[in-house]
Amino acid sequence: MVNLLVPAPPAGPTTDITVLHVDMDAFYAAVSLLEHPDLRGVPVVVGGGWRSVVLSATYEARAFGVRSGMPMATARRLCPPAVVVRPDHDRYARVSEAVMAIFAEVTPRMEPVSMEEAFLDVSAAGRQWGDPAAIGQWIRDTVADEQQITCSVGGAPSKAVAKMASRAAKPDGMRLVGRAEVVPFLHPMPVGALWGVGEATEAELHRLGLHTVAQLAHVPVVTLRRAFGEQAGARLHTLAWGQDTDPVTPARTERSVGSSETFAHDVDDPEVIRRQLLHLAERTASRMRHGAVLGRTVVLTVRFSDFTTITRSRTVAVPTDVTREVHTTVCALYDALGLQRARIRMLGVRVEGITEVGRTPVQGRLDEPERGWREAERAMDRAAARFGHDAVRPASLLRPSGGNSR
Repeated sequence: MVNLLVPAPPAGPTTDITVLHVDMDAFYAAVSLLEHPDLRGVPVVVGGGWRSVVLSATYEARAFGVRSGMPMATARRLCPPAVVVRPDHDRYARVSEAVMAIFAEVTPRMEPVSMEEAFLDVSAAGRQWGDPAAIGQWIRDTVADEQQITCSVGGAPSKAVAKMASRAAKPDGMRLVGRAEVVPFLHPMPVGALWGVGEATEAELHRLGLHTVAQLAHVPVVTLRRAFGEQAGARLHTLAWGQDTDPVTPARTERSVGSSETFAHDVDDPEVIRRQLLHLAERTASRMRHGAVLGRTVVLTVRFSDFTTITRSRTVAVPTDVTREVHTTVCALYDALGLQRARIRMLGVRVEGITEVGRTPVQGRLDEPERGWREAERAMDRAAARFGHDAVRPASLLRPSGGNSR
């Protein structure tokens, strides 16, 4: 763990700072290391087999050039000493939920960007929590204390600059940029550092002889519009001057929950496919129960060896969060495809039409026992929370499925 007595990099003035961007440091890798403390300080890559991609990497692995989204085969070539750790998506979801709850203590105006980062509008939080520096430090300390991982905090008058400030603070730091600091902070940076500028846009800016944000800022907006289009050109000009006006928008309720896995080798064995569908249905339904939601529409995704991908869906009569019901439905969808030994690369199971359990009346069937599968699976969830995910599982999942988590 990082020594919390080491001070964070110095923060700038807090005047006019209304937005904080909080980003976990190498989130998936950091959470994975909680189960493998002996791997701290060595290059670690989180991912599956050779055909999957890197989910995350520790900073030791990043020093070799390993990046998220990179093919695992490339990561292994770049970093031969790397230790590969398989993902634990359920644990990531639990830690992410706990981190987001910490953010929500500060302000209800929170916009999650992913499982590992969020924007916070702290314009009305000062009376209770103090200035942005105090808020940022409290968040960093609380995340480290409660979850044993670190995060970096950026603060600014706008989302775009706050995002760039948190990036500048990594790892395990805080950088606050007041309004008077925005231009001096941005203009020395390379154009590729601007939030939203991807590789293609960066290459085109370089082709035009624009390498720093300062150079970009002094190009007439009409020229940028002509080169990049009306909206994109105006957006680049706005970002270069740190004048982003996008508000922090609280997240909407999640509308679907799902899981997918890519096989290590293409599969055509119906038994292996059904076992994989059970594994995915179990993971999906468990996440739904953990999130206290029900769903109406079950979706099957099948990707074949030639990368052709199809989806099929079916709406069930009663909203559910039961593994058995999700699995039965998705197997019926698979059987209806009539596939004859087709070679399958990836399977996915998703449940849509999500509603909160407390707001969803569920009409029981007349032939349904008072205590059924829902109660049994919730008991299994409690056992898994206490004794580990593998404490209670369907018997068929005790055999390897051959898949790699994605």
